[in-house]
Amino acid sequence: MKDDPIVLDDHRGMVAQQATEIRRRLAEVEADQATLRTRRTELEKFLLVAPASTWQEAAEKAQYLIGLLAATSVGRDPRRQQLIAGVLDDFRRLSGRSAATNAENERDASAE
Repeated sequence: MKDDPIVLDDHRGMVAQQATEIRRRLAEVEADQATLRTRRTELEKFLLVAPASTWQEAAEKAQYLIGLLAATSVGRDPRRQQLIAGVLDDFRRLSGRSAATNAENERDASAE
């Protein structure tokens, strides 16, 4: 006699399978969000430890804060979106960084 595990999903109806899948995915999303909150807290502690030693570092801290603002309902206002885009463009232009490098950094920041 073989003790193969029984796959319970095969014995449930379609509605029950979908409900189970939703619960599983929701648990994954909640775990990802908890990890993100932890990483964000660690980053903010790191940013608070020492003052910026260059204008570039200060601009990077400001970009982080602007990104947080942009994610709020206040930051999603079209006028504020234009202001945010303008300030980020100013940072790029004044720091001499290329648009491709900055787009990569913004993508990394939004993934957090």
